[in-house]
Amino acid sequence: MPNAKSLAIRPEGRRTKGRSRRESNNTLAYSRTQARATVQCAWCGRRFDSTDEYLTGRVRCAGCGVATTSPWPSDEQLSAAYADWYRPESGRFSGLGDKVLRRTRSALADRLHRVLPPGPVLDVGAGDGPLVDAFVRHGRDAVGLEPHASGPHIRNAEVEDVDGNWSAVMATLLSPGGRLVIAVPNATSLQARVFGDRWLALDLPRHLVHLSPPALLSKVEALGLRVERVSYMRGGQVVFGWVHGFVGKLPGHPDLYDAIRRSEARQATYSPVLRLYALTAAVAALPFALAATAVEVAARSGGTIYIEARREPAPEKIPVI
Repeated sequence: MPNAKSLAIRPEGRRTKGRSRRESNNTLAYSRTQARATVQCAWCGRRFDSTDEYLTGRVRCAGCGVATTSPWPSDEQLSAAYADWYRPESGRFSGLGDKVLRRTRSALADRLHRVLPPGPVLDVGAGDGPLVDAFVRHGRDAVGLEPHASGPHIRNAEVEDVDGNWSAVMATLLSPGGRLVIAVPNATSLQARVFGDRWLALDLPRHLVHLSPPALLSKVEALGLRVERVSYMRGGQVVFGWVHGFVGKLPGHPDLYDAIRRSEARQATYSPVLRLYALTAAVAALPFALAATAVEVAARSGGTIYIEARREPAPEKIPVI
């Protein structure tokens, strides 16, 4: 399940240690990389033309409404974006951050374990693997796919390289009765519109396809799956998206996501004063973030969209006597 972050790489693909955060705009910085513009939609395959919406670092398709990162990153750029500094062995977050992440993934695994049919689970975009680890603790066989991570239950592989039948997650590999569970940033959410190029979940170039709920739901149904649950809150990081955005609008545009990471996992060097500024601002912004979250969830325009869908069991064959 994909995770929303707000980091960038410089055009030469190197970590921006020591540069000022006061004029940073990660989306704008990536859009200036020296590479060819993306020419077709990664979601529906339509070639872009003058009817599409050309945004900073991405193009929104006039056909399906999904945005594609542009320019499309090279393998070298993606490797730099997911280098060792991004997921250090010591953990990504300061204080209780890593524990909170594991706790939330464990809570999700607890619920899914109760509703999923028996069988192995495949987590595509597993990150560090906290959700996979939680399933393993329940006694399930679980595998995570993450090309730029490693771990005992993580494979450096693409979906196309996987076979077998799974009780969850991938649609084309689902066994009858299996469930597809998706949690992704909602690129048409209220917070995405409010914060624009500084929205937490853009995360160029790690996020390549920027989805809208209608496009995602249509694709799931086209695969022959029955959608059973849709949530604009359960996907996680909805409140943090607002807090991050409010803090980023302050003078100096502090990057809260970078500030809460461990020093070895930060994109830029933070002075104690600047880090304290970002953290204090986050506390002050929390009540406003909670109110904004309530509004966007009620409007079904939350910062993430979470979907559970099921592949219908094959009809039972009636024996011919």
